[in-house]
Amino acid sequence: MKRLCFLITTVLFCATTFGQTAREVLDKAAANITVKSGVQANFRMTGGMGNTSGTLLVKGRKFHATTPQAIIWFDGKTQWTYMKNNDEVNVTTPTEAQLQAINPYNFINLYKSGYDCTLNKAGKDYIVHLTASSKDKKIRELFITVNKSSYQPTQVKLLQGTKWTIFDITDLKKQNISDSQFRFNAKDFPQAEVIDLR
Repeated sequence: MKRLCFLITTVLFCATTFGQTAREVLDKAAANITVKSGVQANFRMTGGMGNTSGTLLVKGRKFHATTPQAIIWFDGKTQWTYMKNNDEVNVTTPTEAQLQAINPYNFINLYKSGYDCTLNKAGKDYIVHLTASSKDKKIRELFITVNKSSYQPTQVKLLQGTKWTIFDITDLKKQNISDSQFRFNAKDFPQAEVIDLR
């Protein structure tokens, strides 16, 4: 009887220690991104929304993306998009779906409600598959690849409408980022035309 109790205890311990759910993996990945000081990463975007690459600064819900075509600031509420080719800044209040299409790390604000999650393993990675639980979600599916040892997200693949967009993410590192990095400063772009679309 003692051996049976020991065996059951061991199995339960192993199951709780090593059996992770999709949400637990995403919780750990989100913790890597939502550090108070902020993080910086490089990204490459391919797919339905075009192809580009650049750098991304993230601090909580705020982000700042720089690509060859544009610079985007988001302070948690307002987004400024500076288009380099025409020296124009568009000011908007984006939806969650619009944010996800620009910021690959916005999945940390999506997965906790409105999506069903499943977890798969592929080599050194976890792959979390999110599917929208209601038809009103603009983003129908996401695949988030997370490194098993570091819990750093390395790829986000999302379906918006009928088009897939893939973000490959590298060189994620913690960095002390000032809140001013997430707001457009007109003094830095004195010739730019600002168009408020809110």
